Amino acid sequence: MLINDHFKARPTDIIVATSPKCGTTWLRALVFSIINRHFFDFNDHPLRKLNPQELVLLFEGHIHKDGSTSFLDELPSPRLLSTHIPYSLFPKRMTDDTSACRFVYICRDPKDVLVSKWHFSNKLRPKEVPPLSLEEAFDLFCNGVSHYGPFWDHVLGYWKASVESPKKVLFLTYEDVKKEPLGCVRKVAEFLGVPFSPEEENKKTVEEIVKLCSFESLSNLDVNRSVAKRSERPVSNSDFFRKGEVGDWVNHLSPEMVEKMNQITEQKLQGIGFNFH
Repeated sequence: MLINDHFKARPTDIIVATSPKCGTTWLRALVFSIINRHFFDFNDHPLRKLNPQELVLLFEGHIHKDGSTSFLDELPSPRLLSTHIPYSLFPKRMTDDTSACRFVYICRDPKDVLVSKWHFSNKLRPKEVPPLSLEEAFDLFCNGVSHYGPFWDHVLGYWKASVESPKKVLFLTYEDVKKEPLGCVRKVAEFLGVPFSPEEENKKTVEEIVKLCSFESLSNLDVNRSVAKRSERPVSNSDFFRKGEVGDWVNHLSPEMVEKMNQITEQKLQGIGFNFH
């Protein structure tokens, strides 16, 4: 794979990893805010002017056709990057215990992932192409048809890595971050070696980060409400913000779909010590 041939990992690299539509934008914002909290004032923060994907670059989006990664190579340390690539496809020099680079991974209930992917994929479709039906999207998802491979395999790869190498991979769920955002932000900071000091706790820095990065805050900023599409991508910033809810699948999926999805999830994740329930 091209990563093996060209990308030079650094010990200080931090990689935000997700399967698509699992909270990528939110996690980018949170991790960026955590590691850069000493450099920016919350009232004049880069996240108020730029979309999170402009601050945390997509790793695979900057690998050239010839495999070179010159743009990424020129970024100063510590590099904060984002990826949808399965853990198994990263070279051993990045994933074994001799490497100090770290991965922060977030996953989400697959039923919510499906609904989010369905909405998003229809935004990408040309107007002359009929929209993808929910039934079609459901069949594709359940059969593992995805740009980054089957959803459950993606989750399994990072889960197993987090169990085997807990200092290298931090595994989060969207639902936990929604339920306990303060605790999850503290957990990420500890994992990255930049825990919050007593002074920061007294100043409510954790609360400020959670507030700044909340769905309500980010989605209402002018930069993220823009509907203008750029030439380099067919979607606008506003397309990355839909509802940000847990359990929206109940408004879309039939009982038969729910039963089948739950069966697949139980089968795929059986005996690993993790499930979405």
